[in-house]
Amino acid sequence: MWDDFMAHKDVLWGFLVALAVVLVLTPAVGRVARVLGVVDEPDEKRRIHLRAVPRLGGLAIFLGIFVPALAFIDLTPEYRGILLGAAVATTIGVVDDFRGLPWWLKLAGQIGAAGVAVQAGVTIDRFTFPIVGIHALPDWLGVILTLVWIVAIMNMVNFLDGLDGLAAGVCAISGLTFAIISLSLGRPNAAVLSAIVAGACLGFLRHNFYPARIFMGDSGSLLLGFILATVAIQGTLKTAATVALFLPLFVLAVPIIDTSFVVARRIKHGERVFAPDQAHLHYRLLRRGFSQRRTVVYLWAWCAIFACGALATRFVPFRENGEWHLWPTVLAIVIGLIAVVASLYLVTLLEILKMRRLRAWVGRPIEEDDEPRLKSA
Repeated sequence: MWDDFMAHKDVLWGFLVALAVVLVLTPAVGRVARVLGVVDEPDEKRRIHLRAVPRLGGLAIFLGIFVPALAFIDLTPEYRGILLGAAVATTIGVVDDFRGLPWWLKLAGQIGAAGVAVQAGVTIDRFTFPIVGIHALPDWLGVILTLVWIVAIMNMVNFLDGLDGLAAGVCAISGLTFAIISLSLGRPNAAVLSAIVAGACLGFLRHNFYPARIFMGDSGSLLLGFILATVAIQGTLKTAATVALFLPLFVLAVPIIDTSFVVARRIKHGERVFAPDQAHLHYRLLRRGFSQRRTVVYLWAWCAIFACGALATRFVPFRENGEWHLWPTVLAIVIGLIAVVASLYLVTLLEILKMRRLRAWVGRPIEEDDEPRLKSA
C-alpha cells in the first residue's frame, strides 16, 4: 500500500516538475536559438509558417525530462540506458537542427541511440496475445524487433511534427495514457517517466500552440519518439497482461497511421521515403479548408479516442482467469469500433471535401492559378 502511494506521488511530482521546467526554460532556449541563427524558415515543401521561428525547443524538453527523471526514477541499468539513449537522440536532433544531416547519417544516429537502450537491457523479450498467451522470443529476434520499433517510433513522431502543437499534444496524450497503464501494471518507473513526458509536452505547448513562438525541432521529436518507444517496452510489452501487444499500438496509433499512409504513398509514386512533402494527414486537412487550430484539435481528439481504447482494453475485464465475460467483451468491442469509425470518418471527410473542391473547380472556367491548386488537392 505504501509503495503504491509513493509511486502515485512520484508520478504526480514528476509531471509537475517537468511542466514547470519546460515552461520556464523554453523562452530562454528560443532566444538562444535566435542568437545562434537556428531558426526555421518558411518552406513550401513542408513548413507552412510565414515567418522565421526558432527551433531547438527540444533542448528545453530534454532538460524538462532529464531533471525530474534523475529525481524521481529508480535508475536501474535499463533506465540509465534510456536516459543515455535519450541524450544521444537529442544530440543527433540538435546537430540536424543546426546544420542538417543526410538521411542515412540521421538514421545511423537513431540506430545508435536505440542500440544504447538495447545494450542496457531494454528489449522486447516476449509477446502476449489473447488466446495464444505468452511466447518468449529468441534473443537475436528480440534485439532486431526492439531496434526497429524504437527507430520507427522516432521517425513517426518526427514526421508528425508538421503543425504548431500537433506532435507535442499527441505525445502528451500518449504519455498520460502510458503513465496510467504502466502504474496499473506495477511498472512505477515507466509510469513516472511517461508522466514526465506528458508534463514536458504540456509545458512546451504553452509556447508551441498556434501561432508557435518556438518549434521543438528534430531535437525534440526524436527525443519524444525515443522515450515513448522505450517506455512502451518497459511499461507494457514486458508484462504478462493479456493485451500487452495492443496497448502501445493503440496509444501511438495516430503517428503510426499517418506515417504508414505517407510511406505507402511515397513508395507507390517512386518517391524517396525520407524526402519532406505535404502528404501527411494534417497537411491534407489544411488543404481541405481547415484552420491550423482546428486541424490540430481534430487530430488530438482522434489520438484521445485511441487512448481511451487502450485504457478500456486494459481496464475493462473482458477476460479473467482464462474465461471470457460477455458484457465486458461487448463493451471493449464497442469502444474499439468507435476508434475505427472515428478513423473512417476522418479519411472519408478528407475524400468528400476533396471531391467537393474538384467539382467546384470543374463547374467554373479554369484560371491560370488553378493547375497547381488542383495538383495539391
